[in-house]
Amino acid sequence: MQPRLSYITLGVDDLDAARRFYVDGLGWPTEMDVAGEVIMIRVGDRLILSLWAASEFEKEVGPIRRGPGLVPLTLAHNVASTQAVDEVLATARAAGAVDVSAGEHREWGGYTGYFADPNGFRWEVAWNPGPTGDIVLPAG
Repeated sequence: MQPRLSYITLGVDDLDAARRFYVDGLGWPTEMDVAGEVIMIRVGDRLILSLWAASEFEKEVGPIRRGPGLVPLTLAHNVASTQAVDEVLATARAAGAVDVSAGEHREWGGYTGYFADPNGFRWEVAWNPGPTGDIVLPAG
Protein backbone atom coordinates (compact mmCIF):
# COMPACT_ATOMS: atom_id res chain seq x y z
CA MET A 1 0.00 0.00 0.00
CA GLN A 2 1.37 3.40 -0.96
CA PRO A 3 1.38 6.12 1.72
CA ARG A 4 -1.45 8.35 0.53
CA LEU A 5 -4.49 10.11 1.96
CA SER A 6 -7.36 10.69 -0.48
CA TYR A 7 -10.25 11.83 1.72
CA ILE A 8 -10.67 13.36 5.13
CA THR A 9 -14.24 12.70 6.19
CA LEU A 10 -15.78 14.52 9.13
CA GLY A 11 -19.16 13.42 10.47
CA VAL A 12 -20.92 16.71 11.26
CA ASP A 13 -24.04 17.32 13.34
CA ASP A 14 -24.98 20.46 11.39
CA LEU A 15 -24.29 20.16 7.67
CA ASP A 16 -25.99 23.49 6.91
CA ALA A 17 -23.70 25.30 9.36
CA ALA A 18 -20.71 23.57 7.75
CA ARG A 19 -21.89 24.77 4.31
CA ARG A 20 -22.34 28.35 5.55
CA PHE A 21 -18.84 28.31 7.04
CA TYR A 22 -16.76 26.52 4.40
CA VAL A 23 -18.64 27.35 1.19
CA ASP A 24 -20.33 30.69 1.91
CA GLY A 25 -17.91 32.06 4.53
CA LEU A 26 -14.51 30.85 3.35
CA GLY A 27 -15.53 30.67 -0.30
CA TRP A 28 -14.32 27.11 -0.85
CA PRO A 29 -15.88 25.64 -4.03
CA THR A 30 -17.59 22.27 -3.81
CA GLU A 31 -16.91 19.22 -5.92
CA MET A 32 -20.18 17.69 -4.72
CA ASP A 33 -23.01 19.08 -2.60
CA VAL A 34 -25.96 16.83 -1.77
CA ALA A 35 -28.39 18.66 0.53
CA GLY A 36 -28.85 16.89 3.85
CA GLU A 37 -26.13 14.35 3.11
CA VAL A 38 -22.63 15.45 2.12
CA ILE A 39 -20.43 18.29 0.92
CA MET A 40 -17.13 17.46 -0.80
CA ILE A 41 -14.45 20.12 -1.22
CA ARG A 42 -11.12 19.67 -3.01
CA VAL A 43 -8.45 20.79 -0.54
CA GLY A 44 -5.38 19.55 -2.40
CA ASP A 45 -4.30 18.17 -5.74
CA ARG A 46 -5.58 14.73 -4.80
CA LEU A 47 -7.32 15.35 -1.47
CA ILE A 48 -11.01 15.85 -0.69
CA LEU A 49 -12.51 17.16 2.55
CA SER A 50 -15.84 15.38 2.94
CA LEU A 51 -18.34 16.89 5.37
CA TRP A 52 -20.87 14.16 5.93
CA ALA A 53 -24.12 14.56 7.88
CA ALA A 54 -23.62 12.53 11.08
CA SER A 55 -26.83 10.55 10.54
CA GLU A 56 -25.65 9.47 7.08
CA PHE A 57 -22.12 8.81 8.37
CA GLU A 58 -23.44 6.49 11.07
CA LYS A 59 -25.53 4.49 8.58
CA GLU A 60 -22.36 3.48 6.73
CA VAL A 61 -19.52 3.67 9.23
CA GLY A 62 -21.19 2.93 12.56
CA PRO A 63 -22.05 4.77 15.78
CA ILE A 64 -20.25 8.01 16.56
CA ARG A 65 -18.70 8.25 20.01
CA ARG A 66 -19.91 11.38 21.79
CA GLY A 67 -18.95 12.96 25.08
CA PRO A 68 -17.25 15.91 26.72
CA GLY A 69 -13.94 17.27 25.53
CA LEU A 70 -12.45 17.71 22.10
CA VAL A 71 -12.16 15.20 19.31
CA PRO A 72 -8.48 14.14 19.42
CA LEU A 73 -7.84 15.41 15.92
CA THR A 74 -6.77 18.65 14.31
CA LEU A 75 -6.74 19.68 10.69
CA ALA A 76 -3.88 21.93 9.63
CA HIS A 77 -3.64 24.70 7.08
CA ASN A 78 -0.01 25.68 6.60
CA VAL A 79 1.04 29.05 5.22
CA ALA A 80 4.30 30.71 4.21
CA SER A 81 4.59 33.39 6.94
CA THR A 82 3.52 34.43 10.42
CA GLN A 83 1.55 37.31 8.87
CA ALA A 84 -0.38 34.81 6.74
CA VAL A 85 -1.29 32.86 9.91
CA ASP A 86 -2.90 35.98 11.36
CA GLU A 87 -4.65 36.75 8.05
CA VAL A 88 -6.15 33.27 7.77
CA LEU A 89 -7.31 33.38 11.40
CA ALA A 90 -9.00 36.72 10.67
CA THR A 91 -10.68 35.26 7.58
CA ALA A 92 -11.94 32.29 9.59
CA ARG A 93 -13.30 34.62 12.31
CA ALA A 94 -15.09 36.69 9.67
CA ALA A 95 -16.63 33.48 8.28
CA GLY A 96 -18.01 32.65 11.73
CA ALA A 97 -15.31 30.46 13.27
CA VAL A 98 -15.03 30.28 17.00
CA ASP A 99 -11.64 31.79 17.77
CA VAL A 100 -9.83 29.24 19.92
CA SER A 101 -6.42 30.87 20.07
CA ALA A 102 -4.57 33.72 18.37
CA GLY A 103 -1.33 33.12 16.53
CA GLU A 104 1.67 32.66 18.79
CA HIS A 105 5.28 31.58 18.57
CA ARG A 106 5.73 27.96 19.68
CA GLU A 107 8.73 26.47 21.44
CA TRP A 108 9.42 24.19 18.45
CA GLY A 109 10.09 27.30 16.30
CA GLY A 110 6.84 27.74 14.42
CA TYR A 111 3.94 30.17 14.73
CA THR A 112 0.40 28.80 15.03
CA GLY A 113 -3.15 29.62 16.03
CA TYR A 114 -6.35 27.59 16.16
CA PHE A 115 -10.02 28.02 15.36
CA ALA A 116 -13.04 25.75 15.52
CA ASP A 117 -15.49 25.27 12.67
CA PRO A 118 -19.25 25.34 13.45
CA ASN A 119 -19.22 21.63 14.32
CA GLY A 120 -16.28 21.99 16.71
CA PHE A 121 -13.49 20.55 14.57
CA ARG A 122 -10.22 22.33 15.35
CA TRP A 123 -8.08 23.80 12.58
CA GLU A 124 -4.47 24.73 13.18
CA VAL A 125 -3.18 27.58 11.03
CA ALA A 126 0.59 27.24 10.99
CA TRP A 127 3.83 28.65 9.71
CA ASN A 128 6.36 25.85 10.03
CA PRO A 129 9.94 26.94 9.30
CA GLY A 130 11.23 23.37 9.03
CA PRO A 131 11.56 21.02 6.07
CA THR A 132 8.15 19.41 6.67
CA GLY A 133 6.60 22.87 6.40
CA ASP A 134 8.05 23.20 2.91
CA ILE A 135 6.62 19.82 1.87
CA VAL A 136 3.01 20.85 2.48
CA LEU A 137 3.06 24.29 0.84
CA PRO A 138 2.08 24.69 -2.80
CA ALA A 139 4.93 25.35 -5.23
CA GLY A 140 5.56 28.94 -6.21
